[in-house]
Amino acid sequence: MTISHITTHILDTATGKPAAGVPVSLLALDNGAWSELAAAHTDNDGRVKELGPEVLDSGTYRLQFSTAEYFAALNTPTFFPEVVLTFTVDRNEAHYHVPLLLSPFAFSSYRGS
Repeated sequence: MTISHITTHILDTATGKPAAGVPVSLLALDNGAWSELAAAHTDNDGRVKELGPEVLDSGTYRLQFSTAEYFAALNTPTFFPEVVLTFTVDRNEAHYHVPLLLSPFAFSSYRGS
């Protein structure tokens, strides 16, 4: 199995469980405009292992998480209907893992391994 240059996973810190079924989009910044490269949903373990190409050019990218659907399915109000994480990629780096720690009223992220 080939792994994407960018992967992610979401942990719902309010429940202590992976956030399954969250729509995630990978976008690239090109000449001042964002364009979608790939889209997927988190699996039962809250992960997206295949999101976009195996190698990306160096540049600025964005992960967009549509969290409103996830919280609506849980019947949980949320302050953040979406979470957008913008980051830079160096083509020479083999892999970027960008996790999201999520609750209805807070989120955080970091560069994982």
